[in-house]
Amino acid sequence: MLAIFNKTVAHPPQELHSPVSSSRIAKKPNLPDEILKDFLSSHPNNAFSMSFNNDAVLAYVRPDRTFSLHSQRLFCGYDEIYCVFLGSLNNLCSLIRQYGLSKNANEAMLVIEAYRTLRDRGPYPADQVVKELDGSFAFVVFDRKDGTVFTALSSDGGVKLHWGIAEDGSVVISDDLEVIKRSCGKSFAPFPTGCMFHSEGGLKSFEHPMNKLKAMPRVDSEGIMCGANFKVDVFSRNTSMPRVGSETNWSDWNSC
Repeated sequence: MLAIFNKTVAHPPQELHSPVSSSRIAKKPNLPDEILKDFLSSHPNNAFSMSFNNDAVLAYVRPDRTFSLHSQRLFCGYDEIYCVFLGSLNNLCSLIRQYGLSKNANEAMLVIEAYRTLRDRGPYPADQVVKELDGSFAFVVFDRKDGTVFTALSSDGGVKLHWGIAEDGSVVISDDLEVIKRSCGKSFAPFPTGCMFHSEGGLKSFEHPMNKLKAMPRVDSEGIMCGANFKVDVFSRNTSMPRVGSETNWSDWNSC
């Protein structure tokens, strides 16, 4: 899976940028077109991609005959909302009933419906909704109408996800670590488990929504400072209990 979002669409933590990425000793990151070409060439027979002007690129590798639910890869779009989903949900059937979807709906369709519900009329905070997803999963949602991005990674570590910064400042998200390394120079890091990222609301933990995240500097095998790891700070909490009202949604979660 690969997702690339223009810096005007997604605003990642500043710590994701490596202080040496622009120096002469560091390998320069690639441009989005080069990153997409690299990804597609790594999977020449079963890769698929969609581009949305200069705002976003989504790509994924179609499952082969040996895929399991744990390695499941899904892509779908509805009402100009697009989702790439990796992994599986143990409680998919109950969530399908909860959201009133067809019995044939898959995890990507469910995530889109949950996103639509929260964006348009949901009274629940996003962290509570993501916490209801039981399983090993990672997903990236791109809302073309609102120009927003939403990403989350389960807390069990069953699915890996990485993110970084391209040469033009675009955010790159992928489960392929080698593609991220080749594409983002030193400006990359593992996406933290049990966390969610919104293009406006930033990076937050859905497992511990009251705790702040701290950035831990990364050093590579050559002793060079890289982008940071992000972990929940168990000693630091937000100063007040979030208020939940009818305005709470995934388009602007500053209040949740």
